[in-house]
Amino acid sequence: MAINWFPGHMHKAQREIKEILPQIDVVIEVCDARLPFSSENPMITEIRGDKPLIKILNKSDLADPAITQLWLDYLESQHNVKAIALTTESPSVAKTLPALIRKLAASKDEAGKQINAVIMGIPNVGKSTLLNTLVGKAKAKVGNEPAVTKGQQRIRLDDGLYLYDTPGMLWPKIVNENSGYRLAITSAVKDTAFDHEEIACFAAEYLLSAYPERLKERYKIEQLPEQEVELIEAIGKRRGCVKSGGHIDFHKASEILINEIRDKTLGAISFETPEMVLAEVIHFDKVEEDKVAAREAKKIARGRGRRNKR
Repeated sequence: MAINWFPGHMHKAQREIKEILPQIDVVIEVCDARLPFSSENPMITEIRGDKPLIKILNKSDLADPAITQLWLDYLESQHNVKAIALTTESPSVAKTLPALIRKLAASKDEAGKQINAVIMGIPNVGKSTLLNTLVGKAKAKVGNEPAVTKGQQRIRLDDGLYLYDTPGMLWPKIVNENSGYRLAITSAVKDTAFDHEEIACFAAEYLLSAYPERLKERYKIEQLPEQEVELIEAIGKRRGCVKSGGHIDFHKASEILINEIRDKTLGAISFETPEMVLAEVIHFDKVEEDKVAAREAKKIARGRGRRNKR
């Protein structure tokens, strides 16, 4: 499923970030701890160069702690990257960020020069809530809908330390279609941008494989079905989502599953691991290469056809 949701203010933010980046000393990216890869913006990797990067895995209270630790270790192994797991319930950890920024920009701090950091993140990963924790008041708008912040702002965090806040940005095309599904499950894109039933099927397939015991316990299903469609129907039956004639209201059952993932009713769940993502990157890179090759082949074929007509 292709999710390409890129409002106009995101284009503007992308341009503004590229303009201010030369004066930035430290880049901060807020990701969703449940899907650290799918919720990162590939543009940041492309434009930050060798600048230090603080990778914040936010909402870690919603993620599987064992998998979050795998991600922290994986990210820390990358060049010039510091990874931190945060929850909305632990503001004390968030407040250590200014000291970490100064540490990563040590040469400027020692010289008494102004240090500039920029904070980025896709919609609805909790960036604005984190910012409010840092400044100690509601400086940034906060909401539970994607794309609440629509303008760049510069905030003084400390003496000689400034933070540029940017709107949440997706990117024009999500190549890994699995990432599109995961973003939809966790509310990174508006509900109008996807089909609940399709998303629920993707989630159900994953949960059957990764968290079968959670499903059994939550929905009181002793013998789980093998197929995702059957699981959603079983959930619908358990929750009384039955229409006239005894048919399951599949849409309603799908909404129940998605909502219970989002509000942690199903417990702390992570939707990807570093190992899984590496395999997917290889797969989808090959898919893109094949598409490019197919387009080139069509061009050549059309060119030959035109020449033969002459």
